[in-house]
Order: sequence, then C-alpha cells, then structure tokens
Amino acid sequence: MTVKDIMTELRTKGSDSIKKIQLKHGVREPLFGVKVEYLKVIEKKIKKDYQLAKDLYATGNADAMYLAGLIADDQKMTKADLQTWVSQAVSQNISEYTVPWVAAEGQHGYELALLWIESPKENVAAAGWATLASLVVLKEDSDLDITNLKSLSARVARDIVKTENRARHAMNGFIIAVGIYVKALTENALATANKIHSDKNFAALKLPNAADYILKIKEKGTLGKKKKTVKC
Repeated sequence: MTVKDIMTELRTKGSDSIKKIQLKHGVREPLFGVKVEYLKVIEKKIKKDYQLAKDLYATGNADAMYLAGLIADDQKMTKADLQTWVSQAVSQNISEYTVPWVAAEGQHGYELALLWIESPKENVAAAGWATLASLVVLKEDSDLDITNLKSLSARVARDIVKTENRARHAMNGFIIAVGIYVKALTENALATANKIHSDKNFAALKLPNAADYILKIKEKGTLGKKKKTVKC
C-alpha cells in the first residue's frame, strides 16, 4: 500500500462523531476521525514498514500518524527519526502514546526520554515521561537503572505541582507504571504517590491517585508482570 492509498482509505473510514470525540481529547486537526480498531485492520495488512511509517507520519494527519506508530519498525528508528517525530507530535495521543511506544520499543528510548523530560515544551516533556513509563512496562528489572528510576520518582514528587498539565499527567503515569511493573520500587512508588496526594494543591491537579492503581494490582497479585508490547 502507498501513502496515497492509505490516506484515501482513511478518509472513507472517517467519522464526524469519532472526530468530535478525538478533538475533545486533545487530538488536533487535520484528522478524519478513524477508529483505532480500523487502523489495526490496516496494520495487519502492512505489518512493519520503516519508510512507509515515516511517510505516513510526515502527512501531519493524526490518524495517519497513529497508524505510523503501529507499523513502525522500531529497531530501525534512528535518534533523528524520533526527534523529528516528537517535535511534530502536537496531538496528545501522538505525544503521549505513539511516540513513546515507538521510542521505548526501539534502541534509543531511555536516552531520548531523559533528554525529552528536560524540554520546556509540554508535549515533548510529556513524551519523555510516557517513554520512561513504557520502558518499565517492557524491560526486565535487571535491565533497568533502578537507582535512577528512584531518583526520577523523587523528582516527580518535587516538581509535579509546578509542571504543565500534560507533562504532569505523564509524570503521574510514570509513578503508576513504576509501582506496578518494578517490584523493587513498589513501596517507593506508593510513598511517592501518597506524598503527592498529601500536597495541599493536589486536588486542583485533577489527577488520579497513583496509589489506588498500584494497590489494585497488588491485591490481584500481578505486580511486576511485564508486557511484550505497549502498543495498542
């Protein structure tokens, strides 16, 4: 399939009602309003295609960009590719899902995540924290820098109140992921979550209490169960 073929197909599968919902959830124009379930149908036809993924992403169409992340050959994605993608990720679903997924499942996720969280741009910082969250979901604890993850958790507790909205949500998601997927840091993540929750400004943040999510998984007895992929 070519980019032209795919864009034509996406246009025919677009829905005004889906588009309205997506716009309310931070997805930006241009987009057709295609359901993710249909994007997955196209993904199954293509499987992995490094160049096609880059070409689709370059269209700037949010539906095509999401599909690009699903078919990207993550291991072939270069640092330059990922830097381009994160700089163009203005829709929340792209900056907080597509780019982090591809980065985490590739070779440069950790290095770039640490770079991105330092960005003054809200969408880039959010992508960085979301990439870190994806990495702890995927990688065995022995392959993670536990000491630095603990340090990053302390940073979240210190800075989350004064961070911009989308990065703040990604930071909270990072604490949830660490608490659930890194058993050595579960108690630390719970302590961090409780510290954030005790802040007098927490209610105004409109964030879910990370501790509730972690404790729910702890009760199920599935803490530390890693995933093969974060893409969905």
